[in-house]
Amino acid sequence: MVKPKNQITMKLKSALLTAFFLLTVITMEAQEGRDRVTEVHEPVPPVVTPGVGTAPPSDAIVLFDGTDLSNWVDRDGNRAPWEVSDGAMTVVPRTGDIWSKQKFGDVQLHIEWRAPEEIRGEGQGRGNSGVFLMGRYEIQVLDSYENPTYPNGQAASVYKQHIPLVNACRKPGEWQTYDIIFTAPRFNEQGNVTHPARVTVIHNGLLVQNNVEIWGDTQWIGLPTYSKHEDKLPLRLQDHGDLVSFRNIWVREL
Repeated sequence: MVKPKNQITMKLKSALLTAFFLLTVITMEAQEGRDRVTEVHEPVPPVVTPGVGTAPPSDAIVLFDGTDLSNWVDRDGNRAPWEVSDGAMTVVPRTGDIWSKQKFGDVQLHIEWRAPEEIRGEGQGRGNSGVFLMGRYEIQVLDSYENPTYPNGQAASVYKQHIPLVNACRKPGEWQTYDIIFTAPRFNEQGNVTHPARVTVIHNGLLVQNNVEIWGDTQWIGLPTYSKHEDKLPLRLQDHGDLVSFRNIWVREL
């Protein structure tokens, strides 16, 4: 007896639905297999508690908390001679630069600075200092608020190398922040650079240096060049003769 056409159609639909279901299951299992292949379960990132506001995170090395200069020395390794008052350290002109006791290579650095409220001088003669990564590579500190100078020497420049993307300076007397990501240079056994240093700078929350290549040691006059040095060196803050203040300095080693 010939089956009614509608019964054949129903069976065909049922078979097609079953085949579609099985194909879907197989496809999902294959996809899950591919997902498992691309999943990485080690290493597990360590837990770090972020600081509140500009407070240091739980894994930070605090270099200045506003109380004393015990983590800093002068060029000769003696106690740093700058003044500490009201939670800040301030340059004492003509006493010289200061160096961190601890040495660093690749770092995330947070540092806050303030140019004097009383405006004296102009251009490079106004609120001038510097943050020297590894004691060699300078991120310029300068009162660049309505104070023209050569752009590769203004605040947040990689001094005499890279102009900042924007001028993010606040008024003199107001606190400013630098958040710096620094990758130290690498050298081979012959003393040649295999990987130049690189730096990213965020000034008052604005990106001003975007992973730029550092061309060598900072030079006031002449072209920058590299010379082989240790993998880790101290951080250096500059005495340029102006009453620039610093506070809340911390580092995360990368």
